[in-house]
Amino acid sequence: MNPNSGHAETRHSNLADPHQDAANARLAADIKAWGRALGFQQVGIADTDLTEAEGHLHAWLEQGRHGAMTYMARHGTMRSRPAQLLPGTRSVISVRLDYLPQSQQGIATCLEDPARAFISRYALGRDYHKVLRNRLRRLAERIRTAIGPFGHRVCVDSAPVMEKPLAAKAGLGWIGKHTNLLHPRAGSWFFLGELYTDLALPPDRPIANHCGRCTACIAICPTRAIVAPYELDARRCIAYLTIEHPGPIPEAFRRAIGNRVYGCDDCQLVCPWNRFARLSVEDDFQARYGLDQATLIDLFSWDEPTFLARTQGSAIRRIGHLRWLRNLSIALGNAPASPGITSALAARAHHPDELIREHVGWALREQASRRG
Repeated sequence: MNPNSGHAETRHSNLADPHQDAANARLAADIKAWGRALGFQQVGIADTDLTEAEGHLHAWLEQGRHGAMTYMARHGTMRSRPAQLLPGTRSVISVRLDYLPQSQQGIATCLEDPARAFISRYALGRDYHKVLRNRLRRLAERIRTAIGPFGHRVCVDSAPVMEKPLAAKAGLGWIGKHTNLLHPRAGSWFFLGELYTDLALPPDRPIANHCGRCTACIAICPTRAIVAPYELDARRCIAYLTIEHPGPIPEAFRRAIGNRVYGCDDCQLVCPWNRFARLSVEDDFQARYGLDQATLIDLFSWDEPTFLARTQGSAIRRIGHLRWLRNLSIALGNAPASPGITSALAARAHHPDELIREHVGWALREQASRRG
């Protein structure tokens, strides 16, 4: 990344100039218009003071609630101090891109069918990292065309960035009791991305928290991962267990996982603010290979080449074939007893990997217990 210090000095030295302030305000307005023209539903600007969020992050890490996500602690204060990630950072442009691919009623129908595999709706289509990154690069190029070279870095959930606190400071929503970002007219079915810049842009105002007394997300969580309002213990979260957790999934959580084989959307489905969420207009976020309708048995039959082929360009690929089979084994164990499921599991009972053998064995025992 090129901070372009010469340009930065010119802009920053004029911060007290009312004409420069007006120019910065016009540029901020233009950036928001350019972002909307690129398809972002919302664009906001935040300053870089994350002192409060840094305190929450340190407390969370000290309690070990990040589980095996060691990368959350690896970079020290870089995550909460943007100028450590990109020297010279003064403003962060935060963007929102809606991804809801189907009606929430349709999502609930899939979740309620134990024979079908439930995949978190953000992962049904193309990998969001690629979609947002490409679009943010185009936004950066549009800014460069208007003002010349400037220091910047595109961030999409792939660098030590506190995207939700930054988005909240930029006025894109508030952090709800489930720790997702919520907007009063858009709910929470959206992705976030950031453009770190050395531009002295006027920050937007945060919006008020509207969770009120509602605790629906806390009550619905299958594994009680939301241990208190605004506090998530990732070690209990199904999204963490099925995606981030590398080893055996603790038996205490297996039945609660149900048919969720990649992530969990329960807290979003029950949130009353999501009645305002709109379906995505992005073709990239529509389901591929029928993953929104797929059965557990069908997905469990995929060998590794099939898995790699059908998750090409998808966020699902990052968990690998073994975790895919591990998660599906649990879901098959939780399904109503059937000869087809028993046969599918038995075919992998002697899998060369111990992780799969253990989970398949558990699933076979669960199936046998239901046959009585």
